[in-house]
Amino acid sequence: MPDIQVSIFSIVVAVMLGFFLSYLWYTPLFGKVWAKEMGFSSDEKPDSLMKSLLLTICSIFLITFVLSNNIAAWTPNTWGSSIPSLPLYAQALQAALFTWVGYFVSTGLLGIAWEKRSWKLFAIDAGYYLVLLLLIAFTIVYV
Repeated sequence: MPDIQVSIFSIVVAVMLGFFLSYLWYTPLFGKVWAKEMGFSSDEKPDSLMKSLLLTICSIFLITFVLSNNIAAWTPNTWGSSIPSLPLYAQALQAALFTWVGYFVSTGLLGIAWEKRSWKLFAIDAGYYLVLLLLIAFTIVYV
């Protein structure tokens, strides 16, 4: 059996950083373009801002928790192996990129195929998830 250890502290730090990234990405950086691509008016706000913020935190927490477990599960010493692990930066990069391509890029492509989403919206959202996953993965392995 694997001995999967996750750091609650690194998860909390990663969630806070991810929440701040969400604000930056979808407000000053790409907020206007994203809203236009989604078909929102420039002054439109969510029905419940508190609900939207809480769901964002929950989403980032779930991504962080699962990625943290995946990184630990793919580390050889978790399984009692003496095979040397990849350097920390390589573990973080590998986990973030494989997760991004497998789950976020693929889902975004389905949005283009079936939900009439634009390539511009795909680029904004896929870019966000790439940066988010890299931020989370590097926080997990270094904090």
